[in-house]
Amino acid sequence: MLLALKQLTVTPGDRLLLTSLTWQDYEKILDELGDRRSIRLSYSQGTLEAMTPLFIHENTKVLIGDLVKVLLDELGLDYEPAGSTTFKNQQMDQGIEPDESFYIENCAAIRGKTRLDLAIDPPPDLAIEIDITKRTRFNNYERLGVPELWRYNGERLEINVLQGSEYVESCQSRLFSQFNLIEKIPETLQNSQKIGSAMALKQFRIWVKQTLNP
Repeated sequence: MLLALKQLTVTPGDRLLLTSLTWQDYEKILDELGDRRSIRLSYSQGTLEAMTPLFIHENTKVLIGDLVKVLLDELGLDYEPAGSTTFKNQQMDQGIEPDESFYIENCAAIRGKTRLDLAIDPPPDLAIEIDITKRTRFNNYERLGVPELWRYNGERLEINVLQGSEYVESCQSRLFSQFNLIEKIPETLQNSQKIGSAMALKQFRIWVKQTLNP
């Protein structure tokens, strides 16, 4: 099965579901495919989802990550970017690879580590999913205890804050409460298609500075 999966081609934008897997199956698949793969994996209690992102997906996720870095830089906050790290916890039977992720409040706890295991390490403070292909599953992130999850569907930014064991949609980020991000980030992303990512980032930084120092 592992050899067949390694040889499998998943068309960009499509997804493949494998069911009735064990945790050991999931671990073997991760090892077989390795770190240098284009396929993204999401595992939850026996079900594995594999997908290959589109260009617009990757372009958008990198730009949103850059926007978050602008916010962190201008606020003077320490952080560690975690990108699409595989976050997993065997006891919870969950594994996820966000499009982008950041350690902010818990950055010191993971700094210097080469591998993370959520059985002992804290989850990222912020995870970001580009949900153009309708693939985001909340239960992975909820069970792993990720405090804040952003989901962008190509038009709208949805901010979800963990309250207890479930996400509650919020009009503001818990991490960046000073800013109206649910309007500004989609506006910036759409504008980047006209003026380019570099100029859009410059304009976003100016907006952040003006918001902090009106």
